[in-house]
Amino acid sequence: MIPTRRPTSSDPEDPYNVSQASRIFFWPNAMTAGNLFCGFMAVVNCIQARLAETSVTGEYLDASPAGHYRMAVWFIFGAAAFDTLDGRLARMGGRESLFGAEFDSLADVVSFGMAPALMMFFFILSPTQGITWFRNIGWFVGFVYLLCAAMRLARFNVITNPLLHRGKKDSNKDFVGLPVPAAAGTVAALVLFLLKLVESDKTLNRWALVLPFLMLLIAVLMMSTVRYPSGKKVDLQTTTKLVPFILFLLVAFLVYQFKEVALLVVCLCYIFFGLIRHVRRARLNRLNPADPNPATKMV
Repeated sequence: MIPTRRPTSSDPEDPYNVSQASRIFFWPNAMTAGNLFCGFMAVVNCIQARLAETSVTGEYLDASPAGHYRMAVWFIFGAAAFDTLDGRLARMGGRESLFGAEFDSLADVVSFGMAPALMMFFFILSPTQGITWFRNIGWFVGFVYLLCAAMRLARFNVITNPLLHRGKKDSNKDFVGLPVPAAAGTVAALVLFLLKLVESDKTLNRWALVLPFLMLLIAVLMMSTVRYPSGKKVDLQTTTKLVPFILFLLVAFLVYQFKEVALLVVCLCYIFFGLIRHVRRARLNRLNPADPNPATKMV
């Protein structure tokens, strides 16, 4: 069946109007450009780390491979920060456009798809890890992760497409499936943790085998219907009680002080929070099928 082409609208407020859809609002798209730059630099540092590991002449030994991998990790987290800012600036200023949404997804493919996949592949193949047999399957694991990340972003664009909502907005602000930035952040946090382990004890490098399996789990969760909190409701007008505020400050301090461990713990807690909540809601729905929880349904 050939989809019916939507007629061009002359309404300037219609998101599918040519001039409205192609608007480039400066600050939101500048943040997206920052996201893309961080993703590009993460890829560059992954390649430089691999060159430093395999160089014979020492030409690329301007920094240690571990240093390049750490830079790649921080660039991925930087991309996540820019990704958060672009959406918030667009929503706060009423500057959302179809161009911005598509540009954001293209940047995310690089920053949260290609960069983590390359980092995992090169890191596991590094002489420090010495897992030579992974060469035969590592490319496939990386591609599966990249494929699921790209498909997750495409699905997000479809779900949030204003034409499909017909003017109605979804009251449930949760993400359907693990968000791509959270997936990339988990991979980056695990690499940072493994680098710390290898520094302190070379015999612990076999823990690097956890990374491919974690990436496959993350790939499945990205394409699942498990809902994850988005934080979109948190803005400058959001109020909180004293105890949650103190806990937030405590977590922020722990992340700053023990970043190699704390970042991984935070990312894993986010992943398993969504999983546990999904299982509990499914169990409640089975026990009470007459009153299903609408939050478990996909938009």
